[in-house]
Amino acid sequence: MKEEKLITVPEEHLGSLEKRLADLRMLMDVSSIISSTLDFNELVSLVMEKAKEVMHAEACSILIMNRKTGKLEFEVALGTDDTQSEILTKHVTLNPGEGIAGWVAQSSEPVLVSDAARDCRFFGQADSLTGFTTRGMIAVPLIGRSGLIGVAEILNPIEKSCFSEYDLEIFQSLCRQVAVAMENAIFHKESIEREKLSQELELAATIQKSFLPELAVSVRGRISLSGITFPAKHVSGDLYDFVEPVPGKAGMIIGDISGKGVSAALFMAKAISEFRYLMIGIDDPGIVLGRLNRQLSNAPRGMFLTAVYAIADTQSGRVKVAVAGHPPFLWITKNGVQVMHPDAGPPIGIIDTEFPVTEHALEPGDRLLMLTDGVFDAKNSEGARLGFDEITEFVAGHRHAQQLPDMLAEFVNNFAGGADRADDLTVSELRYLA
Repeated sequence: MKEEKLITVPEEHLGSLEKRLADLRMLMDVSSIISSTLDFNELVSLVMEKAKEVMHAEACSILIMNRKTGKLEFEVALGTDDTQSEILTKHVTLNPGEGIAGWVAQSSEPVLVSDAARDCRFFGQADSLTGFTTRGMIAVPLIGRSGLIGVAEILNPIEKSCFSEYDLEIFQSLCRQVAVAMENAIFHKESIEREKLSQELELAATIQKSFLPELAVSVRGRISLSGITFPAKHVSGDLYDFVEPVPGKAGMIIGDISGKGVSAALFMAKAISEFRYLMIGIDDPGIVLGRLNRQLSNAPRGMFLTAVYAIADTQSGRVKVAVAGHPPFLWITKNGVQVMHPDAGPPIGIIDTEFPVTEHALEPGDRLLMLTDGVFDAKNSEGARLGFDEITEFVAGHRHAQQLPDMLAEFVNNFAGGADRADDLTVSELRYLA
């Protein structure tokens, strides 16, 4: 039986092997942490706590690149004092190229600094604000598939005078895993936020529809009122409504709020609510628009309402019309189409003014067709604009059609050919029945 030979391993080498084994376990632990959560804040906190522990560092931090401001902001700062962390996360930001972290962000290169105070790139303001003293550090860029995410740092080794090249290698390996996990967490967070926003917009669209007439067509005496609207996005800044201001009269308003999106939709809700209150008992559309103008005079800067308000006698067909900065409307008769440019006031919500009223005597079968500018400003995929003349020509060719507002909306949508709609589209019609 052969005698086994014993191999003597220097204690220093054994310690190095144990250190490498511990570092390998740390990287495996980090992989486990990364796969355990998609919550961004939880992820970066857990990973950096682990890094601080294994790298035997006094402090560590992650700075995230804010895409909107172009600045690096402290997302996590783990040190010996919670107050220091709070100061960094709330009050300290870096421009690319500013400080060691800014240099790393700009160059996309890792850096090992043995004596921070002697490094010309060192940003001393952070230490001044927190009372922390940075001696040595490692800073590594966090780079994902879409580019720079931020910078990770470890500061001040506890058990030795400075970090080593091996420490840099280990921290880089850690940060490569962290960058991928952070990017996944960011995508997950943005996906949840988009889904939440989509649900909120759908709810807003449902609420907004409740402000419009319940029925697409309303018949009062010999006056038929109808309308249709298509928002450019989820919600709309256009409005239309059918009302009975006084017995024997039918009123129809169409309007367009400046701007688009949620702000325009909120202003639309306010405008139509105020209108419904102010129109009661008044058969003069100019007076109503004047009162509405005064109510909306405190609108946010740059927001206003263009509108046409018509009040028709439900038997005789005589119509009073007041216009506030709105595009022309079309008077459709059995003989053709006339573009109406009545005397008008400015858009509502800009200046205190009066709104003139014009009167029109409709013949049986006549129709007044009113539009928002999203109808004739529609563009196709090549950027060509539809135009008011083309709308007038289409209406003239289909003036006997029963569902003219719907046909016109379909004509505009077909012209756009699937191109994103730049503005809300609304058509309303007042018809004097034969």
